[in-house]
Amino acid sequence: MKRIIIKAGEVEAEAELNESATAKAIWQALPIEEPASTWGEEIYFRIPVAQDLEPDALELVQLGDLGYWPQGQAFCIFFGATPISGPGEIRPASAVNIIGRLLDDPKKFLPVAAGTLVRVEPAEL
Repeated sequence: MKRIIIKAGEVEAEAELNESATAKAIWQALPIEEPASTWGEEIYFRIPVAQDLEPDALELVQLGDLGYWPQGQAFCIFFGATPISGPGEIRPASAVNIIGRLLDDPKKFLPVAAGTLVRVEPAEL
């Protein structure tokens, strides 16, 4: 698995991408830098990657999952409930391709506000 660094303002976290086709396409597009949008305890931002929904896409995700939302061509960081989450669940706006996981505490992203510049880059080896 390939490791990445996600920087959002003062927050920095390490993550790993899985071996999915979407994750590979995102790896090829790095580095990416865009302003964040927030939706509950989710950060998302448009990226220059166009991928379809994969057969194993999920409508419920886990704390710390990284996703790709095809409808918005967006990279998503899930660190808690969204406005449509039920009790104890993390529910994206619609199905996402899971592209990896945070290796650091997902709650680090709580203070990141909409408009904060987010940078995703390969981790140095």
